[in-house]
Amino acid sequence: MELFLISAIIVAIAVFIMSFNIIFKKNGKFPESEIGHNKELRKKGLMCAKSEEKILWRRAGSGGGCSSCSCGANEN
Repeated sequence: MELFLISAIIVAIAVFIMSFNIIFKKNGKFPESEIGHNKELRKKGLMCAKSEEKILWRRAGSGGGCSSCSCGANEN
């Protein structure tokens, strides 16, 4: 039982230390980890893979059919 209490106290202290900045910051929020919402990654020109794929599909769709793929659009 004594070992359990010591372990629980150590875990509680570790969680408190890891969340210290979030708890005591004026605007305590988790840092943005999604590419689409991160300002620094947007400045570098990086974007979400899903958004990038949508843009590429729009570009490919405006150029006519797909002659280079095997999607079956150009089959006779």
